[in-house]
Amino acid sequence: MKSFIAGLPKAELHLHIEGTFEPELMFKLAERNGITLPYESVEALHKAYDFSNLQDFLDIYYQGMNVLRTEQDFHDLTWAYLQRVSEQAVSHVEIFFDPQGHVERDISFETALNGIYSALQQGQKQFGISFGIIMCFLRHLDEDDAFKTLEMALPHKDKIIGVGLDSSETGNPPSKFERVFAKAHAEGFHVVAHAGEEGPPEYIIEALDLLKVERVDHGNTCLKDAELVKRLVAEKMPLTVCPLSNTKLCVVDDMKNHPLPEMLKAGLQVMINSDDPAYFGGYLNENYEAISGLLNDDKELLAELAKNSFQSAFISDEGKAAGIQKINDYVTQFNAG
Repeated sequence: MKSFIAGLPKAELHLHIEGTFEPELMFKLAERNGITLPYESVEALHKAYDFSNLQDFLDIYYQGMNVLRTEQDFHDLTWAYLQRVSEQAVSHVEIFFDPQGHVERDISFETALNGIYSALQQGQKQFGISFGIIMCFLRHLDEDDAFKTLEMALPHKDKIIGVGLDSSETGNPPSKFERVFAKAHAEGFHVVAHAGEEGPPEYIIEALDLLKVERVDHGNTCLKDAELVKRLVAEKMPLTVCPLSNTKLCVVDDMKNHPLPEMLKAGLQVMINSDDPAYFGGYLNENYEAISGLLNDDKELLAELAKNSFQSAFISDEGKAAGIQKINDYVTQFNAG
């Protein structure tokens, strides 16, 4: 099954570029920028990646951000991610970045964006990986700050395809950002939001009704509300599920209890993503491998998840069809081989 997953064509739609920060690269950039990390070695930093909830993760996540100072730093971070997924049969990525986490450190919006964008352009040229960039608002900050961030993004519509909502979910409902999402809609951005990871089903409903999202990031807790599940199925609302993230953050106590099989059985349009792979123990293929046993190593179900990733992407209908056709051809060839 590992060999099947390795070559299965895929798209990734829920990936925080700052969450791809491997300890080795963090130390390299810290040294380049004259920054002293509070860890004596790469090994010590690896051990620090052991946490048990979302807030503990976010604490170290923002600490890691601090070594990102130059356009080259952001380029190198993004390039390292693309090199990895180019070996995992990934042909399209839509990545999140958190400008507020950089601007508050006196790193300009453009420094972060241009570094990320240049690496993605290089990845498209060298690996054939198409891409989109989604700018996320940090939900633990207020809506006024989100409005300021949106204003910074307006001159860069040629590079940014959408806006999202991430960071600490508990106590920060989607309704807190209703007005700024309305503005983002009016400006023509795609909109997504993290909802239903740690938050209740009501947060998912708010994301749908108030933020008018086109995709729900995570969405696990929808299963607690049967009517919501029916609605999500009827609307063919994509849910970007992240298995290793869910277990690492104890949203799910054990992979054997992950709700993905139940979500598929209910008819939800779910797909697999890696979220923050450097911190959560695996990139896209590792997430597929982690969930494969729960699906009885069913190649058709794994292929369905991959098809959903293309179907849910912010690409043309022709691009979606091409991605799905690649999957069909791959499965046929694999079974014949």
